[in-house]
Amino acid sequence: MVFFIHDLHQQIQQLHQQQVDSYHGKPFIVYRGQGLSETNFEKLQKTKGGLMSFNNFLSTSKEQYIPLGLACSASENMDTVGILFIMSINPCIKSTPFASIKEVSYFKEEEEILFSMHTVFRVNAIKVSDTTNQLYQVELELTSDDDQQLRLLTDQIREEVVGSTGWRKLGNLLLTIGQFNKAEELYNVLLEQTSDTSEKAHYYNQLGYVKNGHGDYGKAIWYHEQALEIQQKSLPSNHPSLAASYSNIGNVHGSMGEYSKALSYFEKAIEIDQKTLPSNHPSLATSYHSIGLVYKSMGECSKALSFLEKTLEIQEKTLPSNHPHLATSYNNIGTVYTNMEEYLKALSSHQKALEIRQKILPSNHPHLATSYNNIGSMFDNMEKYSTALSFLEKALEIQEKTLASNHPNVAGSYNNIGMVYYNMKDYSKALSYFERALDIFERVLPPTHPNIKNVEASIEMVKKKL
Repeated sequence: MVFFIHDLHQQIQQLHQQQVDSYHGKPFIVYRGQGLSETNFEKLQKTKGGLMSFNNFLSTSKEQYIPLGLACSASENMDTVGILFIMSINPCIKSTPFASIKEVSYFKEEEEILFSMHTVFRVNAIKVSDTTNQLYQVELELTSDDDQQLRLLTDQIREEVVGSTGWRKLGNLLLTIGQFNKAEELYNVLLEQTSDTSEKAHYYNQLGYVKNGHGDYGKAIWYHEQALEIQQKSLPSNHPSLAASYSNIGNVHGSMGEYSKALSYFEKAIEIDQKTLPSNHPSLATSYHSIGLVYKSMGECSKALSFLEKTLEIQEKTLPSNHPHLATSYNNIGTVYTNMEEYLKALSSHQKALEIRQKILPSNHPHLATSYNNIGSMFDNMEKYSTALSFLEKALEIQEKTLASNHPNVAGSYNNIGMVYYNMKDYSKALSYFERALDIFERVLPPTHPNIKNVEASIEMVKKKL
């Protein structure tokens, strides 16, 4: 299969080189008709003005009637939206090879144009085409390597997905796109194969990051402490790698609700960073962010907001506007505003986070679930319960597909849905969701964790209503 894909890509490139002069530099239109699930169409609607990629070889036609027929046919299915993509192609753009395959196609009258994999377009417009809202026209424009938004994000991710070896780069990329299980498999293999101490420290830290993401906090701390032990023996006391390890351990203690321990490690990290890094360095932003999260969890909202705004200030100066770290900062600032009961400010921040994430992340990425959860909770606070449930159920659907069944985030979603049902006075459903949340929290969190106490209080509150 790999050889077939490579050969087809090469053939398209060769045909493109032979045919490109025949276009005389004039833009032209091609069409593609297909169906999208309602969930994927919702996501597409929210990327208007942003970028979308087709992750396979893309078959299009210079004639409209066949693609339109396919779109109309798809629109007849109850849960499917028919889409007619209208694609504007500038033949002067050289980043994406495409070719006419009319001469080798069985349907010559279709005038088929075939694009290579991962072609990227900008979504210019989305227009309804019938009265049933089941058929739409989507206007796309082929992007080039010098598309500013695409180039900034690509350059930033390329800069972050660094490593002394190709394997390190692959591992970092897998983490960036949320493929934690695949990253874990890779790091375990690399850890077994290396005898280099600095490489071992790196892989231990990465495995700790993965385990923290999985909610396996005991193993996460163990991995990070293995890394720190190696670094303390081999590096000077103010080395940035030590700061990173202190920060990693602090993050896990924060996840476990051990906030004083978390702060202790973050303060060690920031002491090194402030001595060795410029004031707008991304690592300083990370340290400010971590401290802000701990203060948020401790209920010290003004301190939390101060540190999170310092983080955002650095990120806005150093990152492209659609970078995932900005989404994370908007998300956390929104959570602080929620705790301060400033719900409109909170909703605004969470919507900014969601807007970025919908443009750059796969539709089942856990960070999208986080945004849906937060926005759902906002609508719950604003007493818009049906809208709240819609967002919270989207979050849970993603989490059930991508996380372990006993992950704390799944419990968090059960708890949030339970709270909506409580506010709707549907106490039996509320109790069911609270009990599911408590079952998970008791299995994975320390018995003193505030999440356990909060859910237990919610259960007692519901039982009094039954």
